[in-house]
Amino acid sequence: MNLLFVCTLNQIRSLTAEQMFKNVSGLSVRSAGTASNARHEVNSKDIDWADIIFVMEKEHQEHLQKKFPDVLPSTKVVNLNIPNGYDYMDPDLMEMLRVEVAHHLGTM
Repeated sequence: MNLLFVCTLNQIRSLTAEQMFKNVSGLSVRSAGTASNARHEVNSKDIDWADIIFVMEKEHQEHLQKKFPDVLPSTKVVNLNIPNGYDYMDPDLMEMLRVEVAHHLGTM
């Protein structure tokens, strides 16, 4: 299963998620950001590749809907409702990601 994690700059939340889940058997993981100055800006190839897109906030989902109106409807998008304000690999952020992603995947 291909998972794409999206936040704004792809430096903290989505990058943490990518690092957490990249070695989980059966998962392929990428991360991206919605901002033009993101570490990796989300593109149509990322959207096409993903089976599930996990966004951190509603604004990220809205951005994807506007930027990729033709390809996004065929991909499941899950809003994790994780606000900005954490450090990279913050234990609280990691716990939220673990619980929320497991809830939506039904595993872990």
